Amino acid sequence: MIQIEHISKSYGKQVALSDVSFSMRKGEIAGLSGINGAGKSTLMKILAGIIRPDSGKINFSGKDLFVNSLEIKQQTGYLSEDNPLYEDMYVKEYLAYVADIYKADKGRVYEVIEQTGLQKEYRKKIKDLSKGNRQRVGIAQALVNDPLFLILDEATSGLDPNQRENLNNLLVGLSGNKTILFSTHILHEVKDICSRFILLDKGRLIADREITRIDSVKDMFHTLINENNSR
Repeated sequence: MIQIEHISKSYGKQVALSDVSFSMRKGEIAGLSGINGAGKSTLMKILAGIIRPDSGKINFSGKDLFVNSLEIKQQTGYLSEDNPLYEDMYVKEYLAYVADIYKADKGRVYEVIEQTGLQKEYRKKIKDLSKGNRQRVGIAQALVNDPLFLILDEATSGLDPNQRENLNNLLVGLSGNKTILFSTHILHEVKDICSRFILLDKGRLIADREITRIDSVKDMFHTLINENNSR
């Protein structure tokens, strides 16, 4: 169980998150959505332990993220929206480097290469890859430590339809023993693979719904955004 309690974060006078609370369970894929500037990336960076909130608490199975930061980070995989990579490294070399940071089994490198469809690319330098394959390298590094909590910020960005479908199938297959937070602007992906729909607007949590209770994610998204803007 991951419990997020009253998280707030501001950058100067700009409020990025305001009193956000929700929880996630093992075996769950939670879709995080919202228009640009809603606070999604800030929330994901906080959950990954990269930045600290101004207030609030986050507990992983009863352990405080900011007290047990290193232990929890070792169980977390994170792909940021900008997907920073060491471009002069070869794909396999880079994944081995990330695995070494986590002290992960070296066999995981070959597993994630296969899982993410990089069998024909792993001998290439990252700078020579297409955008879609660079994105797959980013996904592979997020998986290399076999994390219990997987945070993916716009993971399907740059992927072609076939790559996107393969990733979605992979996430569904992995979700049984993980908690996955998956942000996307592609609303039908939320409907297709997620069990939860979490919507942020202007830093506030305005919806947390089970997907099975939503007929149209797109219609609900626009309705809730419009309602929030009219307040």
